[in-house]
Amino acid sequence: MQVAKKSMASSVTLNSEKPASKAMNQQQQQQQLDNPYQIVKHLASSNAVVLFSMSGCCMCTVAKRLLFGLGVGPTIIELDHHSAGPDVQAVLFQIASEGQQPVPAVFIGGKFLGGIETLMACHINGTLVPLLKDAGALWL
Repeated sequence: MQVAKKSMASSVTLNSEKPASKAMNQQQQQQQLDNPYQIVKHLASSNAVVLFSMSGCCMCTVAKRLLFGLGVGPTIIELDHHSAGPDVQAVLFQIASEGQQPVPAVFIGGKFLGGIETLMACHINGTLVPLLKDAGALWL
């Protein structure tokens, strides 16, 4: 129950940081989401766990299976099926550290965790489940 309260409080904080102007209409909001960086930022901040993936990527499948196996229901964005997929992938490439593949890209609690290597390392060393609990993705 406390985790749910934290995530509700953080969404209130996010909303209060940038109050929506009544003058901002849906067209302006849509223009903001046409920017690939804004797409990534919006998805990461509005979902506990986001996985950017490619449908034919075997490491993406590994990441999905790990998260599903832990009982997490991540928001999955298949970049090869998304209209802004190549542009979003370019943003992920900039976010990823040098030498790291841009997909799969995992965001937990609005923060970029990393790719498959980081996800697996966190799982093995025992830090993944606490991260997921803090983000409100697990209630165990």
